[in-house]
Amino acid sequence: MKILITGASSGLGAEFARQYAAAHVELFLLARREERLQKLQKELRSTCKAVNIFAVDVTDFSLLQEKIEEIGVVDLVILNAGISLGHAQNIPTIAAFENLYKVNVLANHAILEVLLPKLQAKKSGHIVFISSLSSLFTLPSAKVYASSKRALNAYAEGIRYKYAQDGLHVSILLPGFIKSELTDKNDFAMPFLLETKEGVRRMKKAIDKRKEFYAFPLRFYLIIQLMNLLPSALRQRIVNYLH
Repeated sequence: MKILITGASSGLGAEFARQYAAAHVELFLLARREERLQKLQKELRSTCKAVNIFAVDVTDFSLLQEKIEEIGVVDLVILNAGISLGHAQNIPTIAAFENLYKVNVLANHAILEVLLPKLQAKKSGHIVFISSLSSLFTLPSAKVYASSKRALNAYAEGIRYKYAQDGLHVSILLPGFIKSELTDKNDFAMPFLLETKEGVRRMKKAIDKRKEFYAFPLRFYLIIQLMNLLPSALRQRIVNYLH
């Protein structure tokens, strides 16, 4: 089984690599930081059929697509690479906004532009998009990150409908707060915070079951859904209180 994981040098990506490591698995790990990839490769080499690393910034779309061509056909791709701007109250610069969308949205299309025809020809494959519960309810301090994940949801849904007849499976995973470099930026209490291993364990279980949509923790997801049912004026009062 060949598995491609983006954003694999730390956090959720590295933990996905650890939890999928097995004798029958060939891993393709892609991220910016080569030293961390090399360390992970050394850690997992004895437990996998092969561990291949690719040090590339996903915003370098030309190089990224070259690497995906080099990798070739895979059975499972976990599109995990993502960044946030933290939960600052200020208006982000256009440069920061653009860079976040390049990482969180456009890089995924750059990968799939190359990969999808190969999976379509093979008539099989599983594509996993790592989104976020924040895509369902946007707080002012997370507007850029949340909007990128909402865009990702829509894109992933379209990919699912388009390629279902070709035997491709698409999973959209919406985790809440999971301990990682992304959440380490947050300086507030994060409800229902999960440890990295537990968060990835739950996502791996959903992937292995080929769930189309998986939002968790369930209590957090239900709270957000309830918030979305409230009148706009009441939602505004709650957001004002939280901020």
